[in-house]
This record gives sequence, structure tokens and C-alpha cells, in this order.
Amino acid sequence: MKLLSITIPCYNSQDYMRKCIESLIVGGDDVEILVVNDGSIDDTQAIAEEYQEKYPTIVRVIQKENGGHGSAVNTGIENATGLYFKVVDSDDWVKDTAYLRILETLRELVGGTKVLDMLISNFVYEKAGEEKHRVMSYRYALPKDRLFTWNDVHHFHKGQYILMHSVIYRTKLLRECGLKLPEHTFYVDNIFVFEPLPYVKNMYYLDVNFYRYFIGREDQSVNEQVMIGRIDQQIRVNKLMIDYLSNFKNLGNMNRKLREYMIAYLDIITTISSIMLIRSETEENLEKKKELWRYLKQKDGYLFFRLRFGILGSSMNLPGKGGRKISVEGYKLCQHFFKFN
Repeated sequence: MKLLSITIPCYNSQDYMRKCIESLIVGGDDVEILVVNDGSIDDTQAIAEEYQEKYPTIVRVIQKENGGHGSAVNTGIENATGLYFKVVDSDDWVKDTAYLRILETLRELVGGTKVLDMLISNFVYEKAGEEKHRVMSYRYALPKDRLFTWNDVHHFHKGQYILMHSVIYRTKLLRECGLKLPEHTFYVDNIFVFEPLPYVKNMYYLDVNFYRYFIGREDQSVNEQVMIGRIDQQIRVNKLMIDYLSNFKNLGNMNRKLREYMIAYLDIITTISSIMLIRSETEENLEKKKELWRYLKQKDGYLFFRLRFGILGSSMNLPGKGGRKISVEGYKLCQHFFKFN
């Protein structure tokens, strides 16, 4: 059995996937790299097979019909043989020294008296054309270099959240919690991080800059105009997160810090949806914003109250053009969170 399975979802990734794979090969035979070709029509499959032939004990290629990023991640989870599971997008890469440190830590923790459910590390925004790169770290929010639980978590400030780039989950936990990402939908990385959280008991934070998150392409999913064009998919993810949290009948019995963190995460996602709908400046999308908040109110009155009358929700729902101007502050927070292009 492998220590770590890494899934690389690939769709027409021929121009950048080599850098991604090369950065992961460094892990050696402790690692299984699952290159999931999600129906590409370029040379993605040929490049993946080239690496599989060169590194047969490390690289495994899975070819499937196009189903979107979530479908490729689902396929990775289904086929993973590693104790732990990581997603690395095909246009991103990892830092070798941090990578080896993570593998060393996982080796040390396997077989211990407590089971590690989630390992967290830093990631770096690598924006095209910029020499200075911003690091997303958790050193003030999480205890370092030891196992801890939700009771030990400190305060997360606004805009500081655990993203897909930050996490390595225990593979069995992902299967046991029934995680199934929707197909043909962007922004499902939020669901990937969000839904397993109530099943996570033991965590470990390594203060290393592991994941390099490339941003800056005009066609990228976090480009503002692309997000507005795909706003219905953002809303779908938002509603699925509302459904998931509201379906926890024991929300009041959930660990307080976990509950507050998940509500705060839902808050920022709902703010992002609202901001994109406002910035589109169409009557149709302004109505979609109202409908999203109505959906939240009908689904869960408590969550609606927490989000609607919090700082972000209040600024998102002020009336008229003046109110929409005030929402620019919320937009700045969204930029901080997503680093829009």
C-alpha cells in the first residue's frame, strides 16, 4: 500500500502538466500519482502514458469520459491505494523540500496511537507576471508540528480558510463520509474541503510552503469574468453547501469551533456568489442574488440569520445602487480570498 495518493485531474493539460508531474515524481515509491485524463482532446493522454512508462511504480494513468473537475477527483478517490489523498491541479506544482517534509511526517504518524485525519500545510499564490508571491499560512490559527483536535484550533481571521491546496485527507475518511463531487461543475474544490470536516478528529499542521497555486490565465476559473459567466455553477455549489450544513440535525451539538468555522466558510462562499451577481450588473443576476438568499432562509432560518445579519451579509444586501457600492468592501475580501485575476 502506498503512503500517499496524488490525483492530477487533467483536461487538455498538455501545455503545463509536465511541470506538475515532475514536481511530484520527487516523492518516489511512497507516492502514487494518478493522472486522470478527463476526456482531453489534445496530447494529455500521450504525455501521461509517457510518464507511466518511465515511472511504472509511481504513475498510473486513468482515462475517462469528460465529467469535469469533480468527476476526475471522484475517480481519483475511487482508485486511490494510498493511506492519504491529495489533489494537485495540472497547472499547479509543489515545492520539493516541503513535499519531502510532508512525506516524512506522514510516515512518522502512520501506525501511531491516534489516527491522523487531515494534514494541513501552506500554499503559495503564483501569479503570472508577478515576482512577489503571497503565502497563505495558518501559523496563528493552528498549533504547529503536533496532532491536535478542533478544541485546539485558534481564531481564523476573515479571508483565511483551509482550501483544497492546503489539505491532505485520509483516503478512508473521504470514502466513509460519502464524498461525491457533482459533475460538470466548477468550484467543487470548496465542497471537497467542506464536507469531510465533521468527520475529522485529529489534524496536523506543517508550516511549510508546499503547494504552488498558479493564477493569472485569462481562461482560469477564478478569473472574475469567467466566474460571472459560470455564476450558475457557483450558485449550485453554494446551495449544495447550504444543504449539507443545514442537514446536520445535530448542528448545535457539533464541536463549537468546527461549527463556527463551517458557518464562516459558508459565509465567504455566499458573499462571493453575491458579489459576482452584483458585479455582473444585470437585472437577471440581481434577481438570482435575491433568490439565493431566499433559498437560504427557507432551508435554514438559523444559518440565514447568522449570514444575513453578519458583517458580510449586511453589506451584500443593502438596497439600491448605494448599497451595491458599499459591497465593494466585500469584493476586496473576496479578492483576498480567491485572488481574482
